[in-house]
Amino acid sequence: MDIKGEFAEILFEALGGEINKGKLIFMMENPKFANLGDLAFPCFELAKVFRKSPQSIAQELVPKMKASKFEKVEAVGGYLNVFLNKNKVSQAVLEQVLNKKAQYGDLSIGTNKVMTIDFSSPNIAKPFSMGHLRSTVIGNALALISEKCGYRTIRINHLGDWGTQFGKLILAYKLWGNEEEVKQQPIRELLKLYVKFHEEALQSPDLESDARHWFKKLEQADPEAVALWEWFRAESLQEFTKIYELMGIHFDTFDGEAFFNDKMDKVIRKLEELNLLQESDGAQLVPLEGMPPSLIKKRDGATLYATRDLAAAIYRQETYHFDQALYVVGNEQTLHFKQLFALLDKMGNKWQQGMKHVSFGMMLKEGKKMSTRKGKVVLLEEVLKCAISLALEDIKRKNPNLSNKEEIAKQVGTGAVIFHDLKNFRQNDIEFSLEDMLKFEGETGPYVQYSHARAASLLKKGNFKAEAAALGTQEEEAWSIIMTLNAFPETVKKSLEDYDPSQIAKYVVELARAFNKYYGTVRILDDENLKQQRLTLVYAVRMVLKEGLRLLGLKAPEEM
Repeated sequence: MDIKGEFAEILFEALGGEINKGKLIFMMENPKFANLGDLAFPCFELAKVFRKSPQSIAQELVPKMKASKFEKVEAVGGYLNVFLNKNKVSQAVLEQVLNKKAQYGDLSIGTNKVMTIDFSSPNIAKPFSMGHLRSTVIGNALALISEKCGYRTIRINHLGDWGTQFGKLILAYKLWGNEEEVKQQPIRELLKLYVKFHEEALQSPDLESDARHWFKKLEQADPEAVALWEWFRAESLQEFTKIYELMGIHFDTFDGEAFFNDKMDKVIRKLEELNLLQESDGAQLVPLEGMPPSLIKKRDGATLYATRDLAAAIYRQETYHFDQALYVVGNEQTLHFKQLFALLDKMGNKWQQGMKHVSFGMMLKEGKKMSTRKGKVVLLEEVLKCAISLALEDIKRKNPNLSNKEEIAKQVGTGAVIFHDLKNFRQNDIEFSLEDMLKFEGETGPYVQYSHARAASLLKKGNFKAEAAALGTQEEEAWSIIMTLNAFPETVKKSLEDYDPSQIAKYVVELARAFNKYYGTVRILDDENLKQQRLTLVYAVRMVLKEGLRLLGLKAPEEM
């Protein structure tokens, strides 16, 4: 139930419509102490509007605060403190969760709208490193959250399958590669060759021009170059697919950079028609206000990322007719996307207003960015396998009789890695630490999963049936759970508005903590008269924990 919305409605009427409802909701606070109520409204900003002291305004508002869900309203030092009717609110919240089940928190913001989400996008012939984890899990969570808010999502994996690095790789393979070794361990061997090229190029700079020559041959569809490129791409995709399957992530399209090779000339012709292109030292560029120009074509005629992303954006709008288009790409590409959006606007494409660069910080290793060129890379697959192995050991130790241990260990291990990333605000850099990632206590995925399994176990022991749920009076100890359950729809909404899955991650930790505190103080199954209503609360917690975990891309095991 929208308690803040109802409070704002009453305040709006009481204040004569002077302050809009959105602003009133924004001004509301959650008191730190129970004796100050469940909601607080500071009247300090209203002093200028009404030319009265905040204390006087608060006192005058008290008699106007009439609502069935309010127990009492007090004016304290310029604040309006609202105490909710715990019984009525508890029943209303639980009724909503019980009726809507997994649909609790669903919103209609994106109904009949399409959102494309460009995320993950690893480079072909390079290993799927921890550096790619951030875009992959943030993008997947945003797709799930957007779908809950009504959007039809198109998940795009814009593979890095074109560029001068393929000239380097082809040359390295021809100089030092072994076909059998590459076939046996494609990604590892190709990475070795890529690293070796950069080491050798420091001593022999001519290798760089030889590599450019091989990339030119690839662009000109030389049979040998194309055959090697196709082989590298197919092997890489096979490796990537294993990791995506392990993490439960899927895509609607893998159209990478190469897909747009034949779509760029059309874009360049359009820029020429609009007289936007200018020449500078033989290169073609478009000047942009307040930022460096966007380089479209190099002096040698080669196209750049800007040209390709321009073609991709236009293709996606023509193909999917998106209302919103998200690019889940690191902070270092901020200028590139500002230029892309400005260029699309300059071309007269008003739909670019729905495009957004969802940037994020780096995954650091010893304070530095991970580098594939230098071989300083931690492989995601190895981290996932290590996490699953540790989860399996933990399960064998704590619950040796558990059936399907391997499947639950997979859910818990991958969950630990995904949650460790998503609990952090996306703009922050994260220091890679296998030890922190694989902890199963505290603010972790396994802690939330274990809380869900505990709730499921209680329901099973108590023979709870959803159709026999009891909405009777809940005890005082349940109140923090009720208020947290009620906050779920608003948390979903805010996480979409801010493109911030960490809000869902923090929410499920908070709900798990509230439930575990309740579990520690109330003997849920002991009193037959209260058992059914207590289990109704547990059932609501289980439903919302499961859905919150799902929105982050985690499974919710029934047993652990």
